[in-house]
Amino acid sequence: MIEVRDLHMHFGGFRAVDGASLTIREGSITGLIGPNGAGKTSLFNCIAGVLTPTSGHVLFGGEDITGLKPHELFHKGILRTFQIAHEFSTMTVRENLMMVPANQTGETLWNAWFKRKTIAAEEAALRQKADEVLEFLTISHIADEKAGNISGGQKKLLELGRTMMVDAKIVFLDEVGAGVNRTLLYTIADAIKRLNVERGYTFCMIEHDMEFIKMLCDPVIVMAEGKVMATGSAEGIMQNEQVIEAYLGTGIKNKEATEGLTKDAIPAPAKKTAKKKPPPKSRR
Repeated sequence: MIEVRDLHMHFGGFRAVDGASLTIREGSITGLIGPNGAGKTSLFNCIAGVLTPTSGHVLFGGEDITGLKPHELFHKGILRTFQIAHEFSTMTVRENLMMVPANQTGETLWNAWFKRKTIAAEEAALRQKADEVLEFLTISHIADEKAGNISGGQKKLLELGRTMMVDAKIVFLDEVGAGVNRTLLYTIADAIKRLNVERGYTFCMIEHDMEFIKMLCDPVIVMAEGKVMATGSAEGIMQNEQVIEAYLGTGIKNKEATEGLTKDAIPAPAKKTAKKKPPPKSRR
C-alpha cells in the first residue's frame, strides 16, 4: 500500500531521515520503532504531507504522493494521529466526531440560510454515525462530555474514532499508547485489532512500548540515525543484537562481560589507621 524509496529529510546539516526505504503491506499493522532521534516522526510527517522531503519518493498504491498536503492525502484515505491529542476542547466528544467529514452542506453561509432541511438531515446522519463509533470504541458514556475534560487515554480513543468517520484506508498512529493507563491501552489495542480485521484498516504505528508492539504488530521496522536498520517479526526484532545496541548502547556480548563483574572483584578501599593521640601534658 505504501512504498518509501530512498527518502531524505534534512534540516540544514542535520539529516533527520537519511535514505530510508520501506514498504507497508495492505491489511497489515506495521510497527515502527527506534531510539529517540531515529527519524520516526520525521518519516511520518513526510509520508503524511506535514513535511516535504528533501529527496526521495512516497508511493500510495503505485501513485507518487510525494509532497502532497495533508488535506489532499485526507481525501485519498491517508490519515494520521499525533502523540499529543488535538481535540476541540470546548466541543463535546460527539461534536468532535461530527466535525470530521469534509464538504458538509452547512459549511457555507448560503446553505446555512437556504438549505436548512438538507443540513438537518445531514447532521442527523452524522450524529448516528458518531454514536456508532462511540459504541464501537466503548466510550458512549462520554459522548456529551467536553473533549477538554476527558482523560489522555480517552482522547487517544477519540482520535482513533475520527479516522472512523471517513473512509480511511491507512492510519498512521504516533505513540497512541503514550501516557495511557494499562486498562485503556488494552481498549485501544482491541479497537485497532477490530478495525484491522473487521473493517480492513491498514495501520502503521510508532510506539516505544514493546509489549504493545508485540501484541499488535507484524512486521516491525526498526529505524536508527535516519535509516531502516532491520525489519522482521516482533520476537525476532527483540532478540536482534543491532537493535539492542541501538536502544541500550550495549549488546549481548558486552552483557556477558559485565555479568562477571561482582562486588568481590572490586578492591575494597584501604582502611584508615587511627592516629595515636599524644599523652596529656603534665600540669606541673
